[in-house]
Amino acid sequence: MDEAHSAAGLTIPNETIGRLIAEIEKVYIGKRDRIELALVTLLAGGHLIIEDVPGVGKTILAHTIAGAIDCEFRRIQFTPDLLPTDLLGVNIFDESKSRFVFKRGPLFASIILADEINRTTPKTQSCLLEAMNEYQITVDGVVHPLPQPFCVLATQNPFEYEGTYPLPESQLDRFFLRMNLGYPTTQQGKDVIRAQQLAHPIEDVEPVMRASDVMDLQQLVRQVHVSDEVLDYMMHIVEATRDREGVITGVSPRGGIHLYRASQGLALIRDRDYVEPDDVKELAVPVLSHRMRIPGVGGSGGFEEAARIVGEIMERAPVPL
Repeated sequence: MDEAHSAAGLTIPNETIGRLIAEIEKVYIGKRDRIELALVTLLAGGHLIIEDVPGVGKTILAHTIAGAIDCEFRRIQFTPDLLPTDLLGVNIFDESKSRFVFKRGPLFASIILADEINRTTPKTQSCLLEAMNEYQITVDGVVHPLPQPFCVLATQNPFEYEGTYPLPESQLDRFFLRMNLGYPTTQQGKDVIRAQQLAHPIEDVEPVMRASDVMDLQQLVRQVHVSDEVLDYMMHIVEATRDREGVITGVSPRGGIHLYRASQGLALIRDRDYVEPDDVKELAVPVLSHRMRIPGVGGSGGFEEAARIVGEIMERAPVPL
């Protein structure tokens, strides 16, 4: 990887990260902030859930990221009749060997696009918990490690859409970050249409790094410095969600860890070896809001209300100098 050295001595591969973002922008036009959030998730070793209406590019963004890194990619279409064995795999009796042989399911890949994850039943959704948390699965008592790196990029339509099932809270909490994409501006929409005049630009995406590069970046993220003052700032925000009136469940300790790691990832992408308070401000809503339960408000409305509450907490939190 091409490298640049920061003042504090941490080696930051800013040219490699820049090329990765540029490759993704060939397809996903005009929304660099969303690309950066997706890469924060990947480089911090987490999983991303993208919620929005159909047709705004959820699947394309996930597919493009997978194409830009040289990792095995699988797309799984979640449907109401999808079973856990359809994801994990199954033991099949091999007559030639006179024993059962494990046939791997599509979950055995580095980049998993879980398309419309909330169109399948809670039983099938929940079978992802072990994979997302421990990077392994268990079938008939036997543990099978998953490839590294391993990242689930899940898409879902808003809960209010027909034929959707709310994700279990335990699974939502395992998603590192949640974001929506929104509609493009008029100019962005024109650029997208023109880019597909002859062929879809995703066909021209080239890998700019390997799986080993992704894992190296994941290790670098953990070395980004977080001062005690910035950590106190994070904890103030996290703990305030638990004490807030009208919130049933605040942010879990896992949520605090994810905010910490996401801030490190964003700092690395922004070519810094230290986290600034602005990194925390930018990430608090997408990292924390999907982990909160608001009474009487469900689906997208619950996320929006939680985002508003997190925003209010940040406005009142003392920002370290």
